[in-house]
Amino acid sequence: MIGFLTLLEKEFLRFWKVAFQTVAAPVLTALLYLLIFGHVLDEHVQVHGVRYTSFLVPGLVMMQVLQNAFANSSSSLIQAKITGSIVFVLLPPISYGAFFTAYVLAAILRGLMVGVGVLLATIWFVELRLAAPVWILVFSMLGGALFAALGMIAGIWSEKFDQLAAFQNFLIMPLTMLSGVFYSIYTLPTFWQGVSHYNPVFYMIDGFRYGFFGVSDVAPEYSLMVVVACFAAVAWLTLSLLKRGWKLRA
Repeated sequence: MIGFLTLLEKEFLRFWKVAFQTVAAPVLTALLYLLIFGHVLDEHVQVHGVRYTSFLVPGLVMMQVLQNAFANSSSSLIQAKITGSIVFVLLPPISYGAFFTAYVLAAILRGLMVGVGVLLATIWFVELRLAAPVWILVFSMLGGALFAALGMIAGIWSEKFDQLAAFQNFLIMPLTMLSGVFYSIYTLPTFWQGVSHYNPVFYMIDGFRYGFFGVSDVAPEYSLMVVVACFAAVAWLTLSLLKRGWKLRA
């Protein structure tokens, strides 16, 4: 456990020592989204009987949880590879499971800290309920874990920052932005509603939002099954890559 706890502490301190950049900056970004979209649409749009700004906040919170969990694990791995310090993580007798868990937990922690920061910063502007707090916790933890594992895959695969940026810009960003953060999918044409159901992030956002308002586009139990299945698949792939040492061992 010493190796696991040491690696977890390293990953935590890595983002905490620059918290102004890794935690405060994403909170400010979410606030800007809220101010812009809320100012334009709040008086004109209601979703599921909820004011638009209230509907928007859970989506922004979850989006920041996911994006920051991904950013934490992916940037840590690629920096370690480029600087050569990855050898100091691979040489100690730390199991692949402990390696994976430490990176994922640190990424979840960063994502949750940003999410809580967004909630605390926006709660003064909107009315939020807590219809099912357990669902909020479950989807935020699972979503953060899934994107942390995706971040590890991206960090392992990437050999330079340009490749990591491409992974984030062409996969992670579209998945999160087109997942129902800013709208209900049932406001879309039928074809795009169907397409949205193939986006796993939609189920994370929808299930997380259900925890606040008790209403959702799909049943939260179904969303949970989809997210758990996606996490299991991505975690298996990540552990397989770690065991092989693909692009990690010279």
